[in-house]
Amino acid sequence: MTLQRHVVRPHRGVRRHLAVLLVTASIGALVFLLALGTGEIGLSPLEVLRILAGNAGDTLGGTAVLSWRMPRALLALAFGAALGLSGAIFQSITRNPLGSPDIIGFDTGAYTGALITIMVTGAGGYLQIAAGALCGGLVTAGLVYTLAFRRGMRGHRLIIVGIGVTAMLASVNTWLIYRADLDVAARAALWGAGSLESLGWKHALPALAVLAVLLTLAAVLSGPLRVLRLGDDVAVVLGLRVEPVRLALVAVGVGLTATVTAAAGPIAFVALAAPQIARRLLPAAGTALALSAVVGATLLAGADWLAQRAFAPTQLPAGIMTISLGGLYLLHRLTTKRV
Repeated sequence: MTLQRHVVRPHRGVRRHLAVLLVTASIGALVFLLALGTGEIGLSPLEVLRILAGNAGDTLGGTAVLSWRMPRALLALAFGAALGLSGAIFQSITRNPLGSPDIIGFDTGAYTGALITIMVTGAGGYLQIAAGALCGGLVTAGLVYTLAFRRGMRGHRLIIVGIGVTAMLASVNTWLIYRADLDVAARAALWGAGSLESLGWKHALPALAVLAVLLTLAAVLSGPLRVLRLGDDVAVVLGLRVEPVRLALVAVGVGLTATVTAAAGPIAFVALAAPQIARRLLPAAGTALALSAVVGATLLAGADWLAQRAFAPTQLPAGIMTISLGGLYLLHRLTTKRV
């Protein structure tokens, strides 16, 4: 009987994991269909599916779905998955629910890089701003990592150092905007709100290609990450090269959030909330990377859809919606005993 229990329970856990993953993915797919079908040209989910199956023809509805709405909807899912996965990686490394890239400061660093590109060099193209944001995020990550880990790995030190660096960078960002011309400052502030509105296929394809590589690397590193969660001493005994693996995980996590920030601006709280929601859905699984990614995709897709439709015809940046909802979530987490 004891042996039977040990055999059955893992199967039950796997079935529960797959069921939760399937239900969450189904919700994300439904939001995706709603995003493709709602707007001035309204389409039912069945009509959207028919268009996606190749029966669009030359209709206006087909153009609206495939050319106008599809890039934004796909990027909402992909960016949400990237942020959720990045948050899961950093929360696993720090062993702290507040160990999120937007709390640690990588998003703020990317914003600084974009502001410097816009205001100091005068570059205004999408690729220049994206490159500046990516460089800013990577430089900030290197600074935080160096300051936090020079005396050995401590998760809480990474968070504290990250918060301090975030505060300093926020001051730099405020000074840059204050010094800029009104038009340039308005443009920078709009980008800093985090929006998917102006992104089309020419923006989507490069971002999706980069994220595909990073998601593959994250999948490869998921096994070593599970060993790393057992603690550094146990990981060393099991033959894991702790510091190289941790550095690789940090690089992948920073790459995920920096790619999103470079394309759409800083989108807060998805990386923080998605792994926590995933952990509540599957308490026994710890910080599940796949489920965190799916939850993140669903959260950002839902937030972007609400940002488009909640106050129609006025559209809000997706980052405004995630900040509003995420602030309430963070307040809840800080006032509970489980923080």
